[in-house]
Amino acid sequence: MIPFEKAVVTLEYDKVLRDLASLCAVEAGKEKILSLRPETDPDRVLLLQKQTSSARRIAGIRGEPSLSAHPTLPDVVDRAEKGALLNGTELLRVAQLLHSADRAKSYGEGLEGEDAVLGDIFRRLLPDRSLAREIDRALPSEDTVADDASPALFDIRRKKNTCALKIRETLQHYISGAYSAYLQENIITFRNARYVIPVKSEFKNEIHGLIHDTSSSGATVFIEPMSVVELNNRIKELDGEERAEIERIMWDLSGKTAADADILRLNFINVVELSIIFARAELGARQDAVTPVISAKGVLDLVQAKHPLLDPKKAVPISVSLGRDFDTLVITGPNTGGKTVTLKTMGLLAMMAQSGLQIPAREAIVPVYPDILADIGDEQSIEQSLSTFSAHIMNIIDMLSRAKSGVLMLFDELGSGTDPVEGAALAEAILATARERGAKCAATTHYAELKTYALETPGVENASCEFDISTLMPTYRLILGAPGRSNAFLIAARLGLDEEIIQRANVLVKAEDRRFESVVGKLEDERVSMEKKHAEAQRLFAEAKKMRDEAMSEREGLLASAEKESERAKREALRLIRSARAVSDQTFAKLEEMRKKAEKEKNLEWISEERQKMRQSLGRVEDKAQSGGVDRSSEDDSYVLPRPLRVGDAVFLPHVGKEGVVEKIRGNDVSVQVGNLRMKTPLSGLRLITELRRKKTVARGSATASPRSATSSSVDVRGMITDDAWAVVDKYLDSAVLTGYESVTVIHGKGTGALKKGLWSYFKGDPRIASFRLGNFGEGDAGVTVITLK
Repeated sequence: MIPFEKAVVTLEYDKVLRDLASLCAVEAGKEKILSLRPETDPDRVLLLQKQTSSARRIAGIRGEPSLSAHPTLPDVVDRAEKGALLNGTELLRVAQLLHSADRAKSYGEGLEGEDAVLGDIFRRLLPDRSLAREIDRALPSEDTVADDASPALFDIRRKKNTCALKIRETLQHYISGAYSAYLQENIITFRNARYVIPVKSEFKNEIHGLIHDTSSSGATVFIEPMSVVELNNRIKELDGEERAEIERIMWDLSGKTAADADILRLNFINVVELSIIFARAELGARQDAVTPVISAKGVLDLVQAKHPLLDPKKAVPISVSLGRDFDTLVITGPNTGGKTVTLKTMGLLAMMAQSGLQIPAREAIVPVYPDILADIGDEQSIEQSLSTFSAHIMNIIDMLSRAKSGVLMLFDELGSGTDPVEGAALAEAILATARERGAKCAATTHYAELKTYALETPGVENASCEFDISTLMPTYRLILGAPGRSNAFLIAARLGLDEEIIQRANVLVKAEDRRFESVVGKLEDERVSMEKKHAEAQRLFAEAKKMRDEAMSEREGLLASAEKESERAKREALRLIRSARAVSDQTFAKLEEMRKKAEKEKNLEWISEERQKMRQSLGRVEDKAQSGGVDRSSEDDSYVLPRPLRVGDAVFLPHVGKEGVVEKIRGNDVSVQVGNLRMKTPLSGLRLITELRRKKTVARGSATASPRSATSSSVDVRGMITDDAWAVVDKYLDSAVLTGYESVTVIHGKGTGALKKGLWSYFKGDPRIASFRLGNFGEGDAGVTVITLK
């Protein structure tokens, strides 16, 4: 038997093909789709999947290409090659294909990279615009040949029109003249393709001519007057010439079609192939499907997969695996719980993937099966006098005869329809035989013996379809690793069956079966409990992540606000500078005016001194604006300390415009605590603050006398280059060691990682550092380094 042939109907693959065919724009493509079968060559499957992915991506950008090709075209080309005369319909189908190839070739220009797999097909198209234009010009419709199809035809029809016009002019005299009294109606009509007039039978001798016809009543005769006989004869001759010329034109077009036979066949094949590829892409888009990963190791792994024929809004997605840790899956659970749908989903999605179709799932790994064999549904045959059990066994016999390595075998209710003990034993033996022959198996069952077989046999795994006890409704979720319960007694009790009957039934169940069901029930309860805890943990994790993201976002917002404020301050400083310059320009203008007057008053020396003072004042304003408000005028090189400095003195540092407290004096070098930073500066760079200011400084310092409060446990160097950042961190580490911190945090941000890498190169050889690491979750992750100090 042909591979997959029976599974086409059993797994409803034929219905998927009908859905696919409805999306194909080309009739020939529709016919080919309905005969598609899954590919068994992995390379071919990979190519088909790449084509589908590329088509879906391109259609999303460029829209779908305009494609058309009539299914009969290959026969038309064959007839033309054999020398047959093509009719207008056939020639128009040739032109249609050539136009389609031309449009498609333009559509596919520039497809490279990932889309080259489709670009190659588009490039194989060979449009013949010349032949298409000739056919279009000659045949405006299936039954019409245009006047300008050839110069000869145009001339013939012109002559026919001239003759017809002369005939009408001649016959008009009969209609409107004295002969009109003899006519039944004042019209010109046709009989035997000749122009005639309707004459009353009693006046037929009054008009000389040829009688061509008589009305059914005999009251009218249709006469061709002798004056138009020659003109009618001429039209007859021209009709013959017209037919001959039209035939010549059709032979000419048929010959050109035959000459293009190979090109037309190639275009037909490629247009049909493209139409099928874009139909696959459209189906994938409608199903919100993904491109499956093709496994070379026989692994089937579907995550949140849906059956493609179910309503996507109502279908419950399943996650199922086969072929990685186990080669056989035993699915149990209550009736109508989704066991059969699971089997069909596994088989159908595998067939779709091997046909180049995308998979309606969140993620999908699919192997290339050499065949898929399925025993699903009621196979009872009245004609063959077979029971349901017999029909299943006949089908399974056929399946086992075709079982081989890599084949996927699907069994629905394996061993059912007969004695439960014998049926369970038979089912276990069938699965064991299939596994020995290398097949991958999935089976649904209610037998406890098969659940035990799955628990005790390596390579065999249990799975169950979840059932909600509180609502007596299946959830249609598949749970891997746990056997399911049929819940027959519980369902019967909830539906109202007498409790006494249920108790009797419970007594009749074997003790080991009761124990097994009890263990399964406990496992199910524990699983549900663990799932609830897992869901709660996931929720808490999501909340924590959200809070962290919000905090990071808020921090970034504050940094951005600070940057904006800094820019605003700079703009304000520049505004002050421009204002000061404007004032100085005015002042200098006035001084120049005074200088001219002073020449007479001999006051030039005083004006020069005033100008120098003004320039110095302006310089101080500009320095203050550019340095953010620090008044440099306080710097005085002639300053002498009024007394020797002592630890605890309040001092001013002119070069940074800050106040601080003396921490340590070593010769000419002094350590000063400035805010959270500790700085080293020469003695000459300090100014002693007055006693009153000192008291205020000491008072402020007393509130933060603890060394730890003066030095933060972290330092932020984001946005700096490595050398500047290390200068800040180096000073900070000195303060941290003196403060007594065991560990501190350096905030360098994530970015490209260059700043972190540069700082770590300094950390490795620093004698103050015992160890360092990246921050953990909650500490700043990879955006910080945590340093342990010696």
